[in-house]
Amino acid sequence: MKNTNSNIIFNPNRTSVGFNTRGLAASLFMGLVSFLLFPPSASAIPVFARQYGISCSTCHAAFPRLNSFGKSFIDNNYRLDNWKENTLQTGDDMLQLPKTVPLALRAQAYVQTHQANDMDPVTGTVNNQSSWDFQSPYLIKLLSSAPLSDHISYYFYGILAEQGANGNAFVEDAWISHDDLFGSGIGMQLGQFQVSDLMFPRETRLTTQDFMAYRLAGITYERGVIFSRGFGPANLALGVANGNGIDNSYPANSAGYSRPETLFDNNNSKSVFGRIGTDIGPVRTGLFGYAGKQPSGGTAPGTTTGTRETNKQVVGLDASGDNGQLYWFGQLLWNRWDNFLDDSPDVNRSWNGGFAGADYVYSERWTYSLLYNRAMAKDFHGTNTIYEGIELNTLTATASYYFMRNVKGIIEANLDMQPVNHDPNHVGHKTKEGYLLVGFDVAF
Repeated sequence: MKNTNSNIIFNPNRTSVGFNTRGLAASLFMGLVSFLLFPPSASAIPVFARQYGISCSTCHAAFPRLNSFGKSFIDNNYRLDNWKENTLQTGDDMLQLPKTVPLALRAQAYVQTHQANDMDPVTGTVNNQSSWDFQSPYLIKLLSSAPLSDHISYYFYGILAEQGANGNAFVEDAWISHDDLFGSGIGMQLGQFQVSDLMFPRETRLTTQDFMAYRLAGITYERGVIFSRGFGPANLALGVANGNGIDNSYPANSAGYSRPETLFDNNNSKSVFGRIGTDIGPVRTGLFGYAGKQPSGGTAPGTTTGTRETNKQVVGLDASGDNGQLYWFGQLLWNRWDNFLDDSPDVNRSWNGGFAGADYVYSERWTYSLLYNRAMAKDFHGTNTIYEGIELNTLTATASYYFMRNVKGIIEANLDMQPVNHDPNHVGHKTKEGYLLVGFDVAF
């Protein structure tokens, strides 16, 4: 299958001519003034808290980090046992409607100073560059979810603006779930979702910095189905997905003129994936596997995809635990991309990556987070392609101050520990990617 998911090909062109210390001081000063002197008020609460009349702290140790009750809420198909009390009383047992349309918003706004700019991997020309900028709004998201029957729920969120891309509204997560198919105890989730959510949902991380191994491996947003069931102390999830992400659809017009048919996939291949998880004492652990296809990486420098379909496999091991105050987690991924580069179509290439992190809920006001991202390009070294830039070694530290349960200020610093690549080509890790970020994350 084709994989045109933008998450599978990272942006290797971030570069810089150095850290501007005057810009750093200015942005830090302005961000801190905004952060400390003008905290916003919040009188509304997000969708689930609004539905059930409960505090966000019921499900979140520190928004958006879930606590054990929040995980149980998800396992219960995104509902509390008294969910029918919050439905419209129509006198019709075959109709269960929420009393109001369940909607919530999430918004993020930042001031950031950073080393990364934009370098052309062919010519080495530095194009877009700024030592610091206002990233506001960084994201505006619309969310909705509700139970629809005793066993069916839906979940949806759409992006109204993200990373400055105004005018490009699109849907990311959108699925319908059934928690007991035909009384078998098997749960089903059908729609758009992140494959990586089987391990650690990216949407619940406390750092702005991402879980980079998931993006590099291309196991984020897909369209498909997941089946899951518990077996004693273990839980098994198996899924099938188109494997080409969620960005494109394809015409199906062989039936004649002006037909409305559209394909969400453009070939018959599908990706298969799964995870088996269990608890070993206080540690939650799981083994993940993925097998599918992706377009070849083209020729050097690899900025365009090739026309061949190539196999890829991913194996992952995850572990996590918490004591109600300190939450820790870790992920390892082993990736094999067969016959990937068109310059060497008979060569199979492997690379490894992962991350480890911890969130410490110091108080109801303060939470501190660390996230370490690491990836090793291995077989892509020396290929003169952007895939040399898989090499990654960063440490991110975040302090979150909660003005309200659903309103937090963030200070985050990212340290790039990967040495600069001084090879004569313009691919790979040509400059540092550190940054300092100050801003807000709110949900209402």
